[in-house]
Amino acid sequence: MIRLIVCLPLIYFAGTVDAQTTEKEKVVKAYYSGYEKHDWNTVAAQFAKDFTFTSPNNDDHISVEKFKEKCWPTNSFCKKVNFIKMIESGNDLFLLVEIITTDNKVVRNVDLYKFSAGKIKSIEVFFGPGSKYPGNTE
Repeated sequence: MIRLIVCLPLIYFAGTVDAQTTEKEKVVKAYYSGYEKHDWNTVAAQFAKDFTFTSPNNDDHISVEKFKEKCWPTNSFCKKVNFIKMIESGNDLFLLVEIITTDNKVVRNVDLYKFSAGKIKSIEVFFGPGSKYPGNTE
C-alpha cells in the first residue's frame, strides 16, 4: 500500500510533462503566446540580438525595430494560435500555424525559424489562405 501512494504522484507528474516538446518549440510557443496575450515583451524576449524578419509583404530581413513598427500592430487582431505541425532540422524549425483572428477568420502560414544560442535569429513567413490579415494594408 505504501508503494502505491509513493508511485501515484510520480505517475501523475510523468503524465503532465510533455516529453516531446523541444527547447526550440518552447521558444516558438512563447513567441506566439505574446501575440495571444498582446505582450510585446514576451515576443521580444525570444529574439536573438541580430533578429531579422522576412515575409512576402515587402519585408526583407527587417530589423526588430522595423518589425515592431510594421508588424506588431497586427497583434491586436490575434485571438488564438493553433500549432498544426512543427518540424526541426539542425538550427531550423518549420511551423505550420493557424491564427484565429478577433473576427473568427482563419489565417494559415508556414514559418521558418532560425535559431542561435537558444533564441530566434530570424523568421521567414510564407503566407497561406487568409493573407489579407486584418491590419495588413500593403
